[in-house]
Amino acid sequence: MRNSEPEVSTHSSVCPLDCADTCSLSVEVKDGKIHKVRGGEANPFTGGKVCSKVTTGFPAQVHGPNRLTTPLRLSGSKGSGQYEAISWDAALEEIHQRYKAIISEHGPEAIVPLSYGGPMGLLAGGSMDKRFFNKLGATQVDASTLCAGVSGAAYESVFGDTGGIPYAELSESKLIIVWGNNITVGNLHLIKLLRRARKSGAKLVVIDPKRIRIADEADLHLPIVPGTDVVLAYAVAAELERLGALDDSFIAEHVHGAEAYLERARTFSLADAASICGIALADIEEFVGMWANIRPAAISIGVAPERNRNGGGGIRAAFALPVLTGNIGMPGAGVCDVSGFFPIQHDVLEQSSLIPEGTREISVLDIPSKILSPGDGVPIKSVFIYNHNPVAVHPRQAHMQEALLSENLFVVGSDITMTDSMIYADIILPAASHFEYGDLYKAYGHHYLQRSEAVIDPVGDALPNTELFRRLASKFGFEEACFSHSDEALMNAAIKPDVAALDGRLAVDISTEGAIDMTVGSRGTLLRGATPDTPSGKIELFSEALEQDCGEGLPQYRPLETAFRFVLVSPSSDKRTNSTFGGVADHDRDISVEMNPDDAVILGLSDGQQVRIFNDQAEVVMPLSVSDKVRCSTLYVPKGAWIKDSETGQTINALIPGHKADIAGGACYNDTTVDVEAWDTTRG
Repeated sequence: MRNSEPEVSTHSSVCPLDCADTCSLSVEVKDGKIHKVRGGEANPFTGGKVCSKVTTGFPAQVHGPNRLTTPLRLSGSKGSGQYEAISWDAALEEIHQRYKAIISEHGPEAIVPLSYGGPMGLLAGGSMDKRFFNKLGATQVDASTLCAGVSGAAYESVFGDTGGIPYAELSESKLIIVWGNNITVGNLHLIKLLRRARKSGAKLVVIDPKRIRIADEADLHLPIVPGTDVVLAYAVAAELERLGALDDSFIAEHVHGAEAYLERARTFSLADAASICGIALADIEEFVGMWANIRPAAISIGVAPERNRNGGGGIRAAFALPVLTGNIGMPGAGVCDVSGFFPIQHDVLEQSSLIPEGTREISVLDIPSKILSPGDGVPIKSVFIYNHNPVAVHPRQAHMQEALLSENLFVVGSDITMTDSMIYADIILPAASHFEYGDLYKAYGHHYLQRSEAVIDPVGDALPNTELFRRLASKFGFEEACFSHSDEALMNAAIKPDVAALDGRLAVDISTEGAIDMTVGSRGTLLRGATPDTPSGKIELFSEALEQDCGEGLPQYRPLETAFRFVLVSPSSDKRTNSTFGGVADHDRDISVEMNPDDAVILGLSDGQQVRIFNDQAEVVMPLSVSDKVRCSTLYVPKGAWIKDSETGQTINALIPGHKADIAGGACYNDTTVDVEAWDTTRG
């Protein structure tokens, strides 16, 4: 008798990772398992191409040996990794009883959700979970301080919540600035737009401490010292003023605070910028000439410039360049920002009206300190980790580990796999992968809305976030109707049905074989049907609101005080997204430290040698990669490694400081300073 052929089917899906492109996927399922993942054709922006980490990472993550398939209870000491399998009902009941006891003694604010940028779907990332913690009265947590919060606050201070131009419009630009955005790793599909624009005569400038791959195609690469963006932008603005290259009529009509801004800018000469930013004077002069003579000009700014003590100021100063030169409003001119095209009803999704009045809000960065040293405030007695791997992502890794090991802290975790953070949990709940449920996806690198459906059944006893928190709400006796809403109802609540781009459809009716162009019928972009939503009604180069809040009415430059030789930059990896896929075989192959050849010669180090990277907080060991793509005195280590890949039991996150950016309290990953020396292998 012949063996039956395996059942094979192909389905459309969406990549859920924290990446600008939110690619459409084509998923081949064989015998009920994810077999192959390729780029899908549903999204015209991503058009059938997808990064290699997705194609190799997802099948291994979903069906690999680290997959969590049943609820677990800690059976050994904290951090031991010793667990026993239990039922869902037993797990939820234990959470219920422990939370009741915590609330009785300390109040609901002693319970803290610890969530960040896992799956980016609107349902998985902020719907039933938010409703549960809001109704519970748990501490509210601002997770934007880990990433993008500074950039968002900077954008809002200058332009309000009025959106910028879609990335697709870069094909009409004649000058394109890619500033701190490693698009070949985290914004891949932008490359084709840049190449198309360059074929039409556009000039491309890349500003990055490293000569990233797209910089090899650029007309100009400015290898800036991390944290000095504000100086470069100020000096360029002042020189443009001296040359008479500012758009005075545009400034008079549309800009608030230009004179105060330019007065500060005049304190930085091009020579100052060359010295402080570590860029050749001739290259800065060429950059000035481009701004003075080429229109329309557009900027794509990544999150890298926000990841330092001057983060908000640097981004605001970069925004000022298209503003002062009048590169706002015309086709192909402005700042790439697609947030205005997605009218998401977050308050409805999250049911924010459930939050008890006066509930405290804290930064996600402060959670470890508040666990270990609560002071006079409500102590944190439980954290619920989901959509997040904080041990692998947060600054001051050892501080996070110490906090999670606290014997009086009840830790609940939910994840797809056993991560560096899950091993600190008292109760672990198996989470469904995004292939096992449907969701709705906006993007931050294009203007298309997409919907996905489940392509396989849940693996083992895994549950999606919506069902997990629906069951918890029932266990806690929450009777509001919103806790019985189906995933379809949540999807329809995410976006208003009268949005023109939906053409009368509900969100749940969006075809998984296509994507919705959200520019259709939108309210318009900045100065194209939409005015700046700022206190003055104009673009604000001086912000009274920031001046009152933190004394940052104008961007400021603060030198980095350090006794160490190098600045360590930890950008996106081409093997991992944040820490996702860190536990997958072969996704650790980029874990090395890149160093400029001149620095290696001075230290007597050679390519491939094991080196010790250290500061006052920690030490990490990894191979050295000598590369002229990295500027002198700057090291480059991709983020997201897991502890299993470390000889010292710590990753580079253990080296990252705990101080915060100038606005919005952002993490300062790129203010990490270290020394390097040969690793004494006898210590191993």
